Amino acid sequence: MSLPFWCVFISALLIFLAKAPVARAMQQESGTYDNHHPRSQQARLSGFGARALAAHLNSFEAFPLFAVGVLMAHVTGTQGLLVDVLAVSFVVSRVLYLLFYWADLHWQRSLVWALGLLCSLLLMLSPAL
Repeated sequence: MSLPFWCVFISALLIFLAKAPVARAMQQESGTYDNHHPRSQQARLSGFGARALAAHLNSFEAFPLFAVGVLMAHVTGTQGLLVDVLAVSFVVSRVLYLLFYWADLHWQRSLVWALGLLCSLLLMLSPAL
């Protein structure tokens, strides 16, 4: 499996790893994780819990653009250092994004979010480069 495909796999895992702090915050919020009505419980989160939920949801939003970018590069036969660097940079930016969101480092979070978006868009454009 190619490095960009591994990055897609890791990015998919990050979506679900980002749920762990949300579940912990839900547990702390009311003393139990409400598996019958988790969305209602999530809606009551504040502070760290609300940031963790937002980071988790943003992971779902960022993933499709990245996966499409990798697939566009793959189906057109575009390979090499540029595609590899963009894919790894996306994964690094998403890990940093989660850490910065959890730590409430807002401008740093926005910066790495933009970097991740740029990586996804450049992957889409890589066949033309």
